[in-house]
Amino acid sequence: MSVLAANSHILCREVHHREHQQQFWSAAGGSFVLPKSSGFGFFHRNRDSKKILRRDLKVEAFWPESRPTFVEMEPINDSDHLDHILSHAQQLSQPIVIDWMAAWCRKCIYLKPKLEKLAAEYETKVKFYYVDVNKVPQTLVKRGNISKMPTIQVWKDGEFKEEVIGGHKAWLVIDEVREMIQKFI
Repeated sequence: MSVLAANSHILCREVHHREHQQQFWSAAGGSFVLPKSSGFGFFHRNRDSKKILRRDLKVEAFWPESRPTFVEMEPINDSDHLDHILSHAQQLSQPIVIDWMAAWCRKCIYLKPKLEKLAAEYETKVKFYYVDVNKVPQTLVKRGNISKMPTIQVWKDGEFKEEVIGGHKAWLVIDEVREMIQKFI
């Protein structure tokens, strides 16, 4: 029998042969529990290749030390909200990343989930936010000195430090953002 896993190195299998016990698949960092109840089914064949038994398996996976694959960015609504975020980040001595975007901007929409994935990599070190420039007061947009979108900025110690203007391929933008973050963590 084979099991598809997110992790390709399943190390060992402990099988308990009694009919009502469970099968455990141990892997690096997690396990699969295979109760003999409902879920995936397969047929067991005897030596004459006749179907003699149908078994049902339900696959559950858990990884106790797992990290999220993406972290949803929080919106910034106005200048007061930005001030609050900056002061909190300054107390923690943490940089923040702000994605200045618009709902109509195709590249902005395409880039946002990639930035959320990047946010998962820096989950405890950097906080990620976004500003939809059409839904906030223009004083906030002027404060960020935004002229093109998407613009991704790093702020630390309450002030703007560096930016990437993302008018090119998303993977290049993400690499540039990653390099920019590394300078300030």
